Amino acid sequence: MKQVVLTGIKPTGTPHLGNYFGVIRDAIKMSENEEFDNYYFIADYHALNSLKTKEDMKFYFKELACTWLACGLDPKKVVFYRQSRIAEDQELCWILMNVTPKGLMDRAHAYKACVDANKAMGKDEDDGVNMGLYNYPILMAADILLFNSKFVPVGQDQKQHVEMARDIAKYFNKKYGYTLVVPQEKIKESVATIEGLDGRKMSKSYGNQIPLFCEESKLKKLIMSIKTDSTLPTEPKSTDCTVFKFFKLFASEEKLAEMEKKFAEGISWADAKKELFETANQFLKPMRDKYNYYMENFDEVIKMLEEGEKVAKKVAKETILRVRKVIGVED
Repeated sequence: MKQVVLTGIKPTGTPHLGNYFGVIRDAIKMSENEEFDNYYFIADYHALNSLKTKEDMKFYFKELACTWLACGLDPKKVVFYRQSRIAEDQELCWILMNVTPKGLMDRAHAYKACVDANKAMGKDEDDGVNMGLYNYPILMAADILLFNSKFVPVGQDQKQHVEMARDIAKYFNKKYGYTLVVPQEKIKESVATIEGLDGRKMSKSYGNQIPLFCEESKLKKLIMSIKTDSTLPTEPKSTDCTVFKFFKLFASEEKLAEMEKKFAEGISWADAKKELFETANQFLKPMRDKYNYYMENFDEVIKMLEEGEKVAKKVAKETILRVRKVIGVED
């Protein structure tokens, strides 16, 4: 049997360029590796801690599902599914809670960050902490262990969650005998950090993002608003600037060399941004067209997810039956 690689993303906002170049692009490339069975899921239950309304959940789920497909994910090559459609995930989560020490959850980065922030503000250390946040790593462990995942690609900031899933699998196997595959993190050492409009890391929290599939007119307006220095139009420009860094994301090596020459000779910021828009738009348009098609024909996307969920449910039922038997609730 092939080893399993599993990847999940929460639908908590409109995907932007930072999401694509930092995570989605590499994940799509990885999905084409036929040496592994690849599972790609939309972590909608994980998003409950961030989203406030059902309308947000529905909208961001739809955007994320269409984004995956527009960017090139092929449901025929991967198991593409919604976390919330796999009831066995929640069952395994509860079972794993009963072998997970509280001390392990106390060390979770997200929980500790909330506690530290509350202490700094003189609040009760658990102010605003719900059990969804506290038990988040156990649900993530269930996501991973349910599908016999061997490798989980993550950045350094998510490494702890996979380590915890590994610990939880070991706790379970020690108590009941080897039942769950013990996963390994697959660390992406060079996760791209994409600058936003103001030069800081692109993030919804900073309000400096460029939506991945915004209309051409909005894309142009946002690119023309990129923060620049006071260098005069005819003066040489540094390539260590946001405009040039964006250009590197979209341009071919030949175009990049041409732009580097123009920067050295003294191109105006307005002209540089205009060329950036034209290059970025040419790169994004084919994906944007596919995205708009899927958004308008979302029933096709649902059918793709449902096909993936049939496969996911089959594997999930096999795993949960194995778990039920070893804990003594199934003959």
